[in-house]
Amino acid sequence: MTPPRFRHFAAIDWSGAAGERHAGIAVALCAAGDAAPALVRPGHRWSRGEVLAWLQDELPADTLVGFDMSMSFAHHDRGGYFPGWAESPADARALWALVEQICADEPHLGATTFADHHALAPHFRRHGGREGAAFGGGRGRFRQTEHAQARAGCRPYSNFNLVGAAQVGKGSLAGMRLLHRLSGTHAIWPFDPLPEAGSVLVEIYTTLAAIAAGRTAGRSKIRDWEELDTALAAFGTAPAQRHGQLSDHAADAIITAAWLRMIAHDPALWSPPLLTTALAQTEGWTFGAR
Repeated sequence: MTPPRFRHFAAIDWSGAAGERHAGIAVALCAAGDAAPALVRPGHRWSRGEVLAWLQDELPADTLVGFDMSMSFAHHDRGGYFPGWAESPADARALWALVEQICADEPHLGATTFADHHALAPHFRRHGGREGAAFGGGRGRFRQTEHAQARAGCRPYSNFNLVGAAQVGKGSLAGMRLLHRLSGTHAIWPFDPLPEAGSVLVEIYTTLAAIAAGRTAGRSKIRDWEELDTALAAFGTAPAQRHGQLSDHAADAIITAAWLRMIAHDPALWSPPLLTTALAQTEGWTFGAR
């Protein structure tokens, strides 16, 4: 498989927190070449709706967009997202539509009510010690791509876990509402075939970028510009040449945009050996995981 010739590279650090605007959202963008990625609207406190509008109306042509969220739930391990429920979605697009249907009344692309649904609550670990009988115990259920992340040195979290500072389930659910709106107008890999040209959205895990820059999962967070420049150098990227502190969310977006630019044209990353057609349509895959 020959990947398309992307001309721009974007990384979005995402948030599923309640409310409209979030310090945890950051968007970074760079063009082909070696210039350091720049923050889009630096200092701006993004809403999820604004990120959606940016992707719909302002995304440069031929951009590879990395989205720091999980685009689906575990399916392969038990043959379904919500085993035992007759209405469990058959594939990821049906899952996105279900999240939208259940959370339609929540503003700001929120999705906090999804896990409270009577048929779905047993599958989640929620606040207040509420662990559903189908959660599975321990760290919960994992997708095949999350096992690949672990082999790369990351410590992924189950998307069915909605508790703790490092949980990713809430952001993933909110992201599924965004994906539902973009489905059919934007190519979303691997649920869509990789187009020969145009922009493509992929799932990313920013810790993979940090590890590629020579850091460890435990030291993946960067909070000053000088340290960021050191990481960018590992990708052949020119320094940002700024000083002082920056948020770890901004740093994650910047370093991951540069990493995407470095690896985007590797055909092997678009054809992971474990990614079957069935897995692509149900669980998806994290770009850069093998």
